[in-house]
Amino acid sequence: MCGIAGAIDLTGTREFPADRLLAMTAAIAHRGPDDEQIHIEPGVALGARRLSIIDLAGGRQPIPNEDRTIWVAFNGELFEYPELRRELLAGGHSLSTRCDTEAWVHLYEDLGEGMFEKARGQFAVSLWDRKSRTLILGRDRVGICPLYYAEVDGWLLWGSEVKAILASGMIAARPDVRGIDHLFTFFCAGTTRTFFEGIRSIPPGHYLRVRDGRVERRTYWDFDFPDAGQERRLADPAPLVEELESLLLQAVERRLRSDVPVVTYISGGLDSTVILGLCSRHRGEPIPAFTIGFDGAGPDERAHSEEAARVMGSPLTTVTMDRGSLGSTFPELILAAEGPVLDTSCAALLRLAQAVHRQGYKVVLTGEGADEALAGYVWYKSQKLRDGAYRAIGRSIPRAVRNLAAWTVAGRRMMIPPEQAIGGVRPAQQDMYEMISQSKPILYSASMWQRLGDHDPYSDLDIAAADRMRKWHPLNQSLYVGYKVMLAGLLMISKGDRIAMNASVESRYPYLDDDVIAFASGIAPEYKLRGLTEKWILRQVAARILPKAIANRPKTMFRASLAQTFLGPQRPPWVDQLLSPESLRATGLFDVESVLAQRKLQTTLPRITPARFIFDVALTCVASTQLWHHIYCGGGLCDLPAWEPPRLRSAAAGEVAAESV
Repeated sequence: MCGIAGAIDLTGTREFPADRLLAMTAAIAHRGPDDEQIHIEPGVALGARRLSIIDLAGGRQPIPNEDRTIWVAFNGELFEYPELRRELLAGGHSLSTRCDTEAWVHLYEDLGEGMFEKARGQFAVSLWDRKSRTLILGRDRVGICPLYYAEVDGWLLWGSEVKAILASGMIAARPDVRGIDHLFTFFCAGTTRTFFEGIRSIPPGHYLRVRDGRVERRTYWDFDFPDAGQERRLADPAPLVEELESLLLQAVERRLRSDVPVVTYISGGLDSTVILGLCSRHRGEPIPAFTIGFDGAGPDERAHSEEAARVMGSPLTTVTMDRGSLGSTFPELILAAEGPVLDTSCAALLRLAQAVHRQGYKVVLTGEGADEALAGYVWYKSQKLRDGAYRAIGRSIPRAVRNLAAWTVAGRRMMIPPEQAIGGVRPAQQDMYEMISQSKPILYSASMWQRLGDHDPYSDLDIAAADRMRKWHPLNQSLYVGYKVMLAGLLMISKGDRIAMNASVESRYPYLDDDVIAFASGIAPEYKLRGLTEKWILRQVAARILPKAIANRPKTMFRASLAQTFLGPQRPPWVDQLLSPESLRATGLFDVESVLAQRKLQTTLPRITPARFIFDVALTCVASTQLWHHIYCGGGLCDLPAWEPPRLRSAAAGEVAAESV
């Protein structure tokens, strides 16, 4: 994994200043502490910071083809590179390295933009074709690796993180209130919108083609499911269990490919322990494991993790957090994530990645993605019960119950979107989206509403598969929304790439392997959610490789305390500063009196009331948004330091390859 940045002139062949490009790459130095290089020629500039994992000595980038007419800078991994390399050599290509970065220029020579059909793995790639003066910026299928872009002063800028674009000095950090509105609706900014005005994210499975000053966004892949009733279903599911086990073992084997040691995260639950077991099976020996323990700050799974590590024979490192340490870590988390973060457990994962780095490791496998593929979250069970109620008594009574719950929070100001607001269906997630949204009429300021105008977050989700969605089983409709919104917008950022790479650690995800996703998408819903047993087929795989007690362990949400981290007695001093009337008025996003009133109510309302739950989430979002605004949008709200871009510097010898064309 690395970090990339660059610029292309949309108006001609102006030369991008080397000092600006080096400032952009310096802003993401944590993504690639091992090397730095830039390539500049008239009209375009590519930069890379390298975290050396494959071909440690020979994989310096940007890398050209033989006649230096195609250049590539690449972040990520092509996990099938050994096989791909043999194909390229057999096809007559000359390869000067063993690094997967070099494959891109030759795939492009053979396939042009069709190269994405062949590229399998996790990646963000920038490729420059000098002959046709075409730039390609692409992102992997599920959105593991980020890639951002902005247009300013006739330039298109891009970077693996927003920091790289801001460090150019060409665009100021200003809040995008529509992105903030997404946070208070979907718990994240979504897959194309960011929290920064004018800065966008290339969505998963897409690429930008830039030619003759035109920027076109194109889709090369999307999730798909069979029509309802056409899913794979066998009288005896045993062959499907065996197939999933084989695919997971293959996915693990691909992600263990590395020239540096690989470790794993475990929680003691099903998903990560299966990965640890498959790693041990493939390697023939245990590999180190890392886990988190909570002291009064959330569900503590240390005993489960210790049991799993003991069974597998893996040495275990435990990072322990309490509410005080979660709160004190949060500014660093927001700096890394580049946006407000709802889930306080992400702060613990940031410390976990740092523990991995301190022990000298660069690569970690995780269990993320199993819940998305195989219906592991509680809302999929709720959907099953809800849809059963629809069939038994119709939609009117359940709708009235939901509206009553919303009314108890927001009263006459309650916000109720269309019944089927996402792609013409009602996925499982919409129930909770509607509930968290009831905080908005209470907490938003008049200025915030004015700036939002007629913005509709639901129509802003870029759900392109609406026609196909309506043909799928309801569970698969919800799984699709989970992949498109929460996975890419929250989990792969605040729990994935951004916090791992902040510690110069690459995280890899066997459950997000292309073949595993295709298999899970194609099987019948009852193999995912059987009755109210989530991930049923994965439990059958687990029974083949893990002790029964672990294979049948119920799911525990990895969730630390939310508002209590910021409202309880262990809260950091900057919380009161950020939520002071002066700071709230300075950002203009939230109503001062309402925030103060809801803070007080959180200490008096019974825990089981809808309002207590909703404002537990919403006030966490308020504090997190204020903190993000302070760090990135000019400071002045509390005593914490604000982010500043690296200073401009001249290129050192060997750092830049500038060419006249």
